[in-house]
Amino acid sequence: MTGFGVGEGPVAGGRLQVEIRTVNHRFFNLSARLPAELGALEGPLRDLLRQDFDRGHLAVAVRWIEPPASGAGVSLNLDRARAVVATFRELQATLGLAGEIDLALVARQPDVLVAPAGGASQVAWADVEPVVVAAVTECRAARRREGEALVAEVRHRLDLMERAAETIAAQAPRRLGRERDRLRAAVRDLLDGRGANEERLELELALLADRLDITEELVRFGAHVRACREALAADRPVGKQLGFLAQELGREVNTIGSKANDPVITQEVIALKGELEKFREQLENLE
Repeated sequence: MTGFGVGEGPVAGGRLQVEIRTVNHRFFNLSARLPAELGALEGPLRDLLRQDFDRGHLAVAVRWIEPPASGAGVSLNLDRARAVVATFRELQATLGLAGEIDLALVARQPDVLVAPAGGASQVAWADVEPVVVAAVTECRAARRREGEALVAEVRHRLDLMERAAETIAAQAPRRLGRERDRLRAAVRDLLDGRGANEERLELELALLADRLDITEELVRFGAHVRACREALAADRPVGKQLGFLAQELGREVNTIGSKANDPVITQEVIALKGELEKFREQLENLE
């Protein structure tokens, strides 16, 4: 799921901002940009985020809004700052861009604010953690709002698939009756009015009914739909579980389609496959 959160607070005599953006991804994938003096904190940062995000691509940007005092282990690289400003001005002139080049923009560029040797140890994870937690809380709230809308959409797809399955279940007995009548008529035509071996005919009808029977597939399909609903009602990450159930639903739909031999059932199977594909697409957005 997509999400965005920002945390801000005092750290080491300055003011730190943590920004978290998340987008869809099958696995947990972290991309973190930290000031050089905070580079040693990437490990604890990753551990904290793994507790709150089961999967997704996380882009985390950590920057000083107000640099700490020099005693806190951070100093200004004035040459780098001048080069950054000159580059921005050249970019403005070349592309005709408007806007101000302010302190915040320059300060957040890499290597403008640097730490001398040993400076990284002066910023403790315990000081940074509350700012990260604030960003995580805001990001998860945004993801939760999106998740509620996604769950409603996924449940709607399940409703549509259930209706199609009910139509198929109602049509299935009529299809068997038509196949029985068709087989009897074919046998009469072949025998040219002579009497048929009723026992053999009944055996062939039984074999035909067994080949065309989709009761088990419909029962398993219904069980998988109920399992999807139960997963959606749980307060935990369910994206991977629903992905597995979607595969099982697909198997049952394909088997029903191969046994269809009926225009109404064939049309419903096509509709089922369309809804199932939409269901799978939405699952890519769920955690």
